[in-house]
Amino acid sequence: MQPTRRRRTTSRIVTSDLERCDVCYGADPFKGSDYARPWLIISNEHHPFHGEQYVVLALTTRTWHDGFVHIAEDEWIEGGTPESSSIVPWSVETIERGDIEFRQGRIESSLVDRTVAELTDYLRSETID
Repeated sequence: MQPTRRRRTTSRIVTSDLERCDVCYGADPFKGSDYARPWLIISNEHHPFHGEQYVVLALTTRTWHDGFVHIAEDEWIEGGTPESSSIVPWSVETIERGDIEFRQGRIESSLVDRTVAELTDYLRSETID
């Protein structure tokens, strides 16, 4: 997904109410403070700074990589994205509460668990026997 300039305004949520499986729209640190994108929250209430910071994965509308984890229409519990989207399991970021503009929706926890498993596969060291 190409980062977009911040342009949408919706009713703001209390960001301390955000939790794992929520998709939020917020700052894209890779492009600068004028850009934002959707992020999937993968951290939980046991994160040391829950409510202040969230560990997130980027969402994209791109389809060119087999490693993207597609979000099927029926995996949205509420909300959604304007275009069909996927999660980028290797695009990990920490986003601060003040950089989140709004909550965009919520996806099934089983999809989040699968995606986090993909992430850990990228980080796991291979052992050679």
